[in-house]
Amino acid sequence: MPPEPPNLVIVAQAGRLEYEAIIFAASLRHAAPGWQGGLYVAEPQPDGAWAGHDTRLSAEGRAILERLDARILPFTARHFGASYPYGNKIEALLALPTGQPFIFFDTDTLITGPLDQVAFDLSRPSASMRREGTWPDPPLYGPDYSQIWASLYDRFGLDFASSLDRSQPDEHWERYLYFNAGWFFGADPAEFGQRFLNWALEVQRDPQDELACQSLDPWLDQVILPLVIHSLGGGRPGPELAGLDGDITCHYRNLSLLYARESDAALEVLEAAVAPNWIKKHLRNHDPAKKLIYQGKGRDKLRPMFDRSALPTKEQPIRQRLKKRGWWLV
Repeated sequence: MPPEPPNLVIVAQAGRLEYEAIIFAASLRHAAPGWQGGLYVAEPQPDGAWAGHDTRLSAEGRAILERLDARILPFTARHFGASYPYGNKIEALLALPTGQPFIFFDTDTLITGPLDQVAFDLSRPSASMRREGTWPDPPLYGPDYSQIWASLYDRFGLDFASSLDRSQPDEHWERYLYFNAGWFFGADPAEFGQRFLNWALEVQRDPQDELACQSLDPWLDQVILPLVIHSLGGGRPGPELAGLDGDITCHYRNLSLLYARESDAALEVLEAAVAPNWIKKHLRNHDPAKKLIYQGKGRDKLRPMFDRSALPTKEQPIRQRLKKRGWWLV
């Protein structure tokens, strides 16, 4: 018998993430109708590390997600919560069915093609390479990239040398194993998640000398993720995963950025997936979706501001132009 398909998991709570979760689920059902794996929407509860915050999905949003065959998965964040919301992706893993392979996606992701046709090797974890050199930021007089990263590998008993991309020069950030945590996968969410949690908490509590000058907020999850993946026998994604951050998925981060820089094909999937009235009625409560998608201003006003054949190599100049022109919508 063929192996069971992995479970997909995203995190959603009241507000922007609820609307993004609906877009994710709608795009999955539209662009990947052959997907047979489970879809879990992990919902942090308003207690533990989220105590005092309104995190629960609205009744309308919950009903739409369930109609899109998503299973709502309540969990209690014990460690990060409101103080470090990116920690949701770590603690949510521990609520998933143990021993069943998983693929985590950031909620601000669009499924744009047949995800079921991606040849995942779930025994060899990997993660997104759609990243910039955001961490670390070595100080002028050291420690340097190698010393910072080696200290983390040594701390957890890992082989640093085997993690290096030797096609890149020494002290260039791409030489070192570094991912965007927008998607990652593994064979067992319990093992992966517990290791992710333990190591993140240890580094957060005691960064040690090599990390003394480094920011861990908002980078903590992306610092620890490559260590966990390496420790479980994984590494950089191979060509079989090229559709992720390619023709199969699009980590758009923000609807304004999607209209500014992503492909015509991605826009077509987005607009078709959320066109049904039972989705549209609720999504129109989200100001960016109302203006950019349903009022057509994304295509008519925002998109013509950018030449997608000559976009800046970094995201920040795009954000700045959007803000200057009043089109940075959140």
